[in-house]
Amino acid sequence: MIVPVILSGGSGTRLWPLSRRNHPKQLLNLVGKHSLLRNTVERGCNLNGAQAPVVVCNESYRFMVAEELRTVGIEPEAIFLEPQGRNSAPAIAVAAFHIRNKYPDALMLVMPSDHVIRDLEKFNSAILSGVEPAQSGEIVLFGIVPDRPETGYGYIRTDGEFETMIPQAVQGFVEKPDLETAKSYLNSGEYLWNAGIFVFRPDVFLEKLEQLEPEMYSACQNAIAKAHTDLDFVRLDEESFKSSPAKSIDYAVIEKVDNLSVVPFDGGWSDIGSWDSLMNERETDSAGNVVSGDVLAKNVGNSFLHSSGRLLGVVGVADVIVVETADAVLVAGREHGQDVSGLVEELKKQGRTEAENHCKVYRPWGSYETVDSGDRFQVKRIVVKPGGVLSLQMHHHRAEHWVVVKGTAKVTVGENEILLQEDQSTYIPLGTMHRLENPGKIDLELIEVQTGSYLGEDDIQRFEDVYGRSV
Repeated sequence: MIVPVILSGGSGTRLWPLSRRNHPKQLLNLVGKHSLLRNTVERGCNLNGAQAPVVVCNESYRFMVAEELRTVGIEPEAIFLEPQGRNSAPAIAVAAFHIRNKYPDALMLVMPSDHVIRDLEKFNSAILSGVEPAQSGEIVLFGIVPDRPETGYGYIRTDGEFETMIPQAVQGFVEKPDLETAKSYLNSGEYLWNAGIFVFRPDVFLEKLEQLEPEMYSACQNAIAKAHTDLDFVRLDEESFKSSPAKSIDYAVIEKVDNLSVVPFDGGWSDIGSWDSLMNERETDSAGNVVSGDVLAKNVGNSFLHSSGRLLGVVGVADVIVVETADAVLVAGREHGQDVSGLVEELKKQGRTEAENHCKVYRPWGSYETVDSGDRFQVKRIVVKPGGVLSLQMHHHRAEHWVVVKGTAKVTVGENEILLQEDQSTYIPLGTMHRLENPGKIDLELIEVQTGSYLGEDDIQRFEDVYGRSV
């Protein structure tokens, strides 16, 4: 029995402005028709002997993760919510405690949710070849046979005589190298990229974690023991989980133990960690450009050009990244694609919302999108799915005007309840309890005009919420 463990806590800052903290890259359709998360879940669940997956994710996009799983038609074993990101080792530890308690004879297949793997048949063969050593107590890694000198990955050292799909001993690890060192690794034939994919028994991993990181072990054990169920999710105990040291599985365990095997794999892998790696996964035109959206390019070569909506015109440049979204535009040289995360850090320091959210923000009931804003006013387009219900709420600093554009709205204003059809409207006075519902079978679309002294999203007091949200 194999239990896929999907790690979905990252924010993908190097792919800003498409990837944002509250809508990260694993939830985007960056390669193919579906999100990276959906592709990862299907990849794990299609293995022979695979059980329902365990997902560990950031609580801020829990409903989007749950929706992706529903889209696939897979009911997860559990979705654990991290109250705060503590890197990969604590996330894996809470999954290991759960699986050890419920399926003591199972193996864990740990996979980040943001990878692309083109050859699924080879992937299945590679995972299955790691089952036997994992069952015997090995921690099995999957190393990617490199096809270029890559400075963005850690490396696994082998004896240089490996065969793909055949487990072998690990000789050591090296950190992300500079370009010249990466070239020497490629030429030596002794090194594999560390993919961050593992197969092991949960009891083996937890035994090593207790020896090497007793504080982390105890914190994660308590986080599971004190966890509580919230709708489709399991909320880890906040105080316990936050007390865990923040370390990757590599630093906490993998690089300190000797019961390791690595399976070399050459099935078309990428972690989509930068614009350049995403470019490698997309089709290029005759000039070497990756173009998507409404783009007009003249005398442009070897560039990534993306428009999310507006016309993007690019003339007379080469080796650049130009990405347009509704609220931000990125222009960067391809050689500086890894530096985009630094730009995001600066946005955070300045308190800019562009680091956190897109103009269109997803909620369990649907979505809203900022259309315009100014001094003391804000205009939003709100879409409520059939059956969707916003919380019973009140605002202390703003009033709201709602105009129905499509569908039917069931509106609660104070003690009154009304139905609004297309082209009808209502007014929500400041300080009045209200709720919006979609009782129909098609999407409800409306325009909301907010007026007041403060229009921030934190000006909300919830009295009742069918999705169990307090914030």
